[in-house]
Amino acid sequence: MNQAREEILDKLRQAYGRGPGAPAAPIPPTARILPRKTAGPEAELTQLLTEIGKLSGVTRRVASMQDFRAALAELIRAEGVKRATCWTTPEMEAWGVAAALRDLDVEIVPAAADKHLVASCELGVTGVDAALPETGTLALTSAPDRPRVASLLPRVHLALLRPAVLRPDLHQVFAETQTAGYSVLISGPSRTADIELTLTLGVHGPKSLHVWVMEMA
Repeated sequence: MNQAREEILDKLRQAYGRGPGAPAAPIPPTARILPRKTAGPEAELTQLLTEIGKLSGVTRRVASMQDFRAALAELIRAEGVKRATCWTTPEMEAWGVAAALRDLDVEIVPAAADKHLVASCELGVTGVDAALPETGTLALTSAPDRPRVASLLPRVHLALLRPAVLRPDLHQVFAETQTAGYSVLISGPSRTADIELTLTLGVHGPKSLHVWVMEMA
């Protein structure tokens, strides 16, 4: 095995004109990707929502608590939600997510419950830690009050996003989330294609993704 490995490496060295122990050649400037130039906050937010829409996500801008509760009631009716699970972060409590769901006669299942019980929920509600306008991608980190299952197991995922979480590049998201136990990157609902390239939504995750921008003061 070692001899075969050395033979392969020798061929690669010869192809690149390098000897054993030679330093790697510098990366040419043409191979480097420059940092993405961002537009203004409103343009970035518009691009994010546009890209999410292209990925079969449903977006909404929420301007007040009254608007939020009305939108939530509309979603509950449209998706036939009877059970829901949600994060228990201070932000979610400030928005009154769990209370609003209970007022709509939705049973709240703790995200720490048995995974089969969480999977029986029609709706999972989470916050968003970072969002990338260029690709419509959401980044969610996990912690005891923000478990991954809330975004992965229920049939419908509702992500509540503050404009302040927009980020220009993925490298910045990685830098901010490197100490998190787990991070989930979400670009639209779950997608699966079979050998005949027939695309199906929701086989290995949420069938629908709703992203609401929480713009209330």
